[in-house]
Amino acid sequence: METQIRTFLNCLRVEKGLSDNTIQAYRRDIAKFAAFAATRKLGTRDVRRGDVVDFLGTLYRKGLDSRSVARHLVTIRHFFRFALMEGYVQEDPAATIESPRFRQSLPEFLSLEEVDRLLQQPDTKAIVGMRDRAMIELMYSCGLRVSELCGLRVADLQAEAGCLRCIGKGDKERLVPVGRQALEAVQRYLRASRPKLLREGTSPHLFLNKAGRTVGRITFWKTLGGYGRKAGLRKALTPHMLRHSFATHLLDRGADLRSVQMMLGHSDISTTQIYTHVVEERLKQVYKAHHPRA
Repeated sequence: METQIRTFLNCLRVEKGLSDNTIQAYRRDIAKFAAFAATRKLGTRDVRRGDVVDFLGTLYRKGLDSRSVARHLVTIRHFFRFALMEGYVQEDPAATIESPRFRQSLPEFLSLEEVDRLLQQPDTKAIVGMRDRAMIELMYSCGLRVSELCGLRVADLQAEAGCLRCIGKGDKERLVPVGRQALEAVQRYLRASRPKLLREGTSPHLFLNKAGRTVGRITFWKTLGGYGRKAGLRKALTPHMLRHSFATHLLDRGADLRSVQMMLGHSDISTTQIYTHVVEERLKQVYKAHHPRA
């Protein structure tokens, strides 16, 4: 099965043009299934529907939720569709397996007051603190994914136009407006912090670590979580929570759904519609809390 998996992942990279992060996610999921199949001494051609069902059952027993199990099933489906097209198997053992049903949970987001508290945490007198403040301001101002934020280049920032060029999922390019405060924070970082991080070297990337290299996704995730704890936020802070906050606050103030979809880089507007449910829930809570006859 290992040979077919390598060919499958290579196909995703070369023919589908998927990002490294997405391919790594596929690799992790299919590796789990391959390990399970190995315990039963099954090759790719030997896998049957019952084997896939049993594997999904082991995921539930390990404590994974329905959303995670569904993701693994999607990976297995893609793999066996590929195997069928390449002639590795005669039939797709995952074709008739229904995806687990799960309740779509509303995304967690920060209040305006919590965003303000968060932005006060980095020490902007320090080189790294100035960088962190710029990164958080930019992520919240533009609704960027963490990989998009860390992958920004200096040339992507168009300060005079008040926007930045962003490369999202599937290498799709989009222009996103940048707020005044975020732009000021980034320009302060460019003047006073980045040259010191860069030292004598050169780099096209916007945000750098102490070694003068690109700030990694995991590093920023941990850094952001630390600032969230310092700010006393009610829940563990993640980069995606800032993205959720960006979308929710825009819609809360009258932005239209199509504009938010374009700024987030969603290919399907149905993905963006989840944020309308957030706003609706907030309105219900406000009504119940303040209307005399609620």
